[in-house]
Amino acid sequence: MIRKIKDVWHGKALVRIGKRGLTPQVIEEIRRHLKDKEVVKIRLLKSFIEKEGKERKALAEIIAKNVGAELIGVRGYTVVLRRRKKA
Repeated sequence: MIRKIKDVWHGKALVRIGKRGLTPQVIEEIRRHLKDKEVVKIRLLKSFIEKEGKERKALAEIIAKNVGAELIGVRGYTVVLRRRKKA
């Protein structure tokens, strides 16, 4: 699992969130990637951050909560999420 997370950090972002924000379509896209790949890299565009008016870490936590994922980390404008393990 750690290797997979490292690979994701160095790869391209699968989802970009821009000025339209966290729409239902974006949430569904992130969920689909989590289901398929288990770990997903998301790029927060500056227009999204400015529109929301919140810190990147806070936005990442909101995204993780909305898609039901675990926040792995935030680096700059990049967020990595991991699918939660089923209890």
